[in-house]
Amino acid sequence: MNFTAKDVQALREKTGAGMMDCKKALTETDGDMDKAVDVLREKGLASAAKKAGRVAAEGVVVAYYDEANKVASMVEVNCETDFVAKNEKFVELANKIAVTVAEKNPADVDALLAMTLSGSDETVADAVQELFLTIRENMKVRRFVRVEGDVASYIHGAGAVGVLVKFDTDVAGNAEFKDMGKNVAMQIAAMNPEYLSKDCISDDELAKMKSITIDSSLNKPDTLPKPILNSLFAKAVDGKLFSDEDLAAYEEQKNNKFLFNFLSDKAVATLVELAMASKDEIVANKIFAGAVDGRMKKQLKEVCLLEQAFVRSDLYDGDVAGYIADVAKKLGASIKATGFIRYAKGEGIEKKEENYAEEIAKMTGNK
Repeated sequence: MNFTAKDVQALREKTGAGMMDCKKALTETDGDMDKAVDVLREKGLASAAKKAGRVAAEGVVVAYYDEANKVASMVEVNCETDFVAKNEKFVELANKIAVTVAEKNPADVDALLAMTLSGSDETVADAVQELFLTIRENMKVRRFVRVEGDVASYIHGAGAVGVLVKFDTDVAGNAEFKDMGKNVAMQIAAMNPEYLSKDCISDDELAKMKSITIDSSLNKPDTLPKPILNSLFAKAVDGKLFSDEDLAAYEEQKNNKFLFNFLSDKAVATLVELAMASKDEIVANKIFAGAVDGRMKKQLKEVCLLEQAFVRSDLYDGDVAGYIADVAKKLGASIKATGFIRYAKGEGIEKKEENYAEEIAKMTGNK
């Protein structure tokens, strides 16, 4: 044996691989440290290839902002388990990748992987592979975004959610502006708006939202204006569309605001069918149109950032647009939010449900 326990320890410190893996690599290479490193890398690549199909839906979202050059970035790096997502080296690598994105402006993930990692002489792909030798989990740089300008950022829950918000302002270095920017970013993390403002929604999208709101209302007859609901009941009764039980319940409880608690699901379905059949007539009704407009306004306040109620009511009682305007007024400055990006760790990734009983049965030969 042409190596010592100190050599094994040195190889372990150099690669992060397990003690037994390091010993086997040194044995295979007759104590040659450089060749042993290559062996561990090759084995790591083979192992990584086997694990590449495993779902990596955990991980972290990290953000970086170069205030001097006004360049921000946000990156999502995934792994398989929450345990690894909290690993110090994993988080450190994710942060270095974010710096790389800001500094080198890659076109896409493949271009990013081929770039030299910031503060290193190896590529991003090689750095991910090196960490795999230690962690032994499938890891992926999933996505990133790079934004130039005056940007505020916020990372929630140790990388569970990340937000970048871009502003147009003449007080970017002001401490109060920075606090305001962080508060707006926190709002986005918490409330998950879809749009900056109503002006960002196309006419086609607004028409689709209205159509969905109308159909939703018609599918919940108990929420319809009373004159319309009474006409639907009249059609159901005159057309003898209710069962004897539902007809009796209607006659007995028709003045009760909890009437629908006494009707069967079939009776409610009948009212829905009647409402859909009379859709054009109902939509033309001014009372119904007013109700739909009210629901649309409420929905827009939920999905548009600037129209949302500001969650930090201890700082400002009103909507987000009003909060930004209030801070701008206090500073005697111009501040305008122009866009935002929100990443939630693992969103959109389909997680595989593991059947451990079945897996163990296969391993033991039992079915």
